[in-house]
Amino acid sequence: MELLSAPAGRFPAASFRRRRAGRSAFRCAIAEPSGVPAPLGQKTQYRDGWFAKVFMGLFARKMEKFASGGITTSKGIGDWDYESFVDVSRRVMMGRSRKQQQEAVREVLLSMLPPGAPAQFRKLFPPTRWAAEFNAALTVPFFYWLVGPSEVVEVEVDGVKQKSGVHIKKCRYLENSGCVGMCVNMCKIPTQDFFTNECGLPLTMIPNFEDMSCDMVYGQTPPPLEEDPAANQPCYSSLCSVANPNSPVCPKLQS
Repeated sequence: MELLSAPAGRFPAASFRRRRAGRSAFRCAIAEPSGVPAPLGQKTQYRDGWFAKVFMGLFARKMEKFASGGITTSKGIGDWDYESFVDVSRRVMMGRSRKQQQEAVREVLLSMLPPGAPAQFRKLFPPTRWAAEFNAALTVPFFYWLVGPSEVVEVEVDGVKQKSGVHIKKCRYLENSGCVGMCVNMCKIPTQDFFTNECGLPLTMIPNFEDMSCDMVYGQTPPPLEEDPAANQPCYSSLCSVANPNSPVCPKLQS
């Protein structure tokens, strides 16, 4: 497998000091018997339970409304698998600009919630250290189906050490899509925007395109897109079916 020599996507202005925290005992999908993601060049094997399949189905059916080709399926909520979920994401990306992709995901996220949910979230979780740490703790078990094994880690936000970081060991979404553009436009930017602007709790996501890991930092305001190293990443030329190996930046990341 050809590895990227690009920077790991860290923000030099922020200090992220991580310390291992206790692993969650709650697992809704299993990534190999040891719980350790497969090495680079190998795909991690998952055995998804009903919880994971229900969430895949919920997200995929919402995303189908934005997918190109107007193709819909008659699958039930629990009949989806992860490959089908990623395929729907890819069809949402096709034929859309970077901004349009991000807006489509925003609409999907809002459609998953009852009316007024973001406003209620702001009341329940004002941007405090407690709220940041609580949401980091929830992320590990409830988003296992989407991103794979992760753990709560200690980070430094505005000079304060707190356990509001989540280290994703090898992102399942990036591993299965093999697409830098999908990672940034369909996950990183919309998720950051949703928590920061819709819910009022700042979130920064820092993908590492060298090992496919990712750090989520609740309480950390994300940088403008033009200052974000993730917006200047080249394609995974050996993994992405629509990669342009001659371009210094993934075409899907360009305006």
